[in-house]
Amino acid sequence: MERRTIGATALAVGAVGLGCMPMSWAYSTSRQQGAESLRTVHRALDLGSTLLDTADMYGPFTNELLLGRVLRQRRSEAFVSTKVGLLVGEQHIVANGRPGYVRRACDASLRRLQTDVIDLYQLHRADPEVPVEETWGAMAELVRAGKVRALGLCAVGVRGERRPGAGLFDTTIRQLERVQQVFPVSAVEAELSVWSPEALGSLLPWCTARGIGFLAAMPLGNGFLTGTLTPGQGFEPDDLRARHPRFTAEMMAANQPIVAGLRRVAARHGEEVTPAQVALAWVLAQGPHVIPIPGTKQACWAEENAAAAGLRLTPEDLQELRRLPPARGSWD
Repeated sequence: MERRTIGATALAVGAVGLGCMPMSWAYSTSRQQGAESLRTVHRALDLGSTLLDTADMYGPFTNELLLGRVLRQRRSEAFVSTKVGLLVGEQHIVANGRPGYVRRACDASLRRLQTDVIDLYQLHRADPEVPVEETWGAMAELVRAGKVRALGLCAVGVRGERRPGAGLFDTTIRQLERVQQVFPVSAVEAELSVWSPEALGSLLPWCTARGIGFLAAMPLGNGFLTGTLTPGQGFEPDDLRARHPRFTAEMMAANQPIVAGLRRVAARHGEEVTPAQVALAWVLAQGPHVIPIPGTKQACWAEENAAAAGLRLTPEDLQELRRLPPARGSWD
């Protein structure tokens, strides 16, 4: 698989990564199978999808424990990205950016992952009660201590801005500018896909201008862009899509033209090419430092996603995808 680099330290990873969250959190728990998840991680590494993206809150903790079982055998083949800064309660999620907590959380993640170093340690969310510079400073200490190789920051959701006239990623860019004064940012993780292209407006150009890697979260639109979901099919209560405004029956039907466009482009590249692979190839085409991290818990989908690294879209393909209608949701 093609290799891409993250940040000024030029950490190399496979062009398509593996999002591990669905194996333990946020998607239908009845379909979470530990043995299949382990096979999925092993298969991704076999195919060159070396970037494994997780977080201590996924589970919580169980996702890191699962990855630790693989890393115990194959640490040298993997690039491990995990996150700190969010705590999961019974009915809520809260931020914690206190330096003491960051240090303890890192040690706990290292134990669960069964490794002595984390390749990329990301701040999941800034704590509004703690200056972000203090949190980032504690994370930088972990680099100097040899526990972490590089630091990253997860973007605030595009709907996090409520001020009139605010840009969708203004808060994230302000945070990035502040923490850059403390220690270099190697990567930014944010949603980017055919149906959520907002990061192209300001956040990705900001990263590109500074040589910062961009990890494209949800590049398959929470599964919608695969073309395997049926409008009105319903989701389990614990599945995040059960409450997502783009996954009502009405909105899934309204957004079918996006999938149809992906299918048209896929058909031009051969019968074996899928809409999901076109969606991932679109993300890869947005720049040489962009790495999509599609999430899956099944080895067959990890294989399909990895194969997208070899798909090259033509200028005509990209133009057609640019003309697709914007995604609609019940909050629009």
